[in-house]
Amino acid sequence: MKIGIIDYGMGNLFSVEQALKRLGINAVITANKEQLNSMDALILPGVGAFPDAMKRLQETGLASFIQSTKKPLLGICLGMQLLFEESDEVTTTEGLGIFSGRITKFTNAPRIPHMGWNDLQFAHMPNWLTTLQEERFVYFVHSFYAKDIKPEELMAFADYYDVQVPGIVAKNNFTGMQFHPEKSGQFGLFLLQQWLEGVKKC
Repeated sequence: MKIGIIDYGMGNLFSVEQALKRLGINAVITANKEQLNSMDALILPGVGAFPDAMKRLQETGLASFIQSTKKPLLGICLGMQLLFEESDEVTTTEGLGIFSGRITKFTNAPRIPHMGWNDLQFAHMPNWLTTLQEERFVYFVHSFYAKDIKPEELMAFADYYDVQVPGIVAKNNFTGMQFHPEKSGQFGLFLLQQWLEGVKKC
């Protein structure tokens, strides 16, 4: 199985690649759409500001490629946020529109960013996840979060003061993880592996 890590110049590419290698997966980092189209599944990582990321995706033609792909795709951190309709970060910016909802900043939390370990609580089980471990802590680093999303697309969340932070979203062939599975210890790798097992079944 080959996984394509989408390289648009704004991602935690190395850590994602290393996590996949630890799981015995052949990962290819590339911005080449033909090469990405030959992969079994795709990962969209991301670190940085939403408008800059969308600009890069549009300039490279990767935005339309992602919107039209039928391959399993996992968005991580900013990569997940890019899958939503719109973001308030820096300036109002249109996203990829895969998921309903908008990305907005934490306002009442005494500590921003939401950084560190938090307990993941499951509202629904995504179709690639059949079992759960007892310890469900994952590692978050973000100042913006998704809101106004469809309840049926929310798989898991974490409570951060008075905000229910979407942690995992899923719709059709798209999955998003707001946290960093590659930096979330045993449970993070477990979730990544379960997603990969789901890819194999497809």
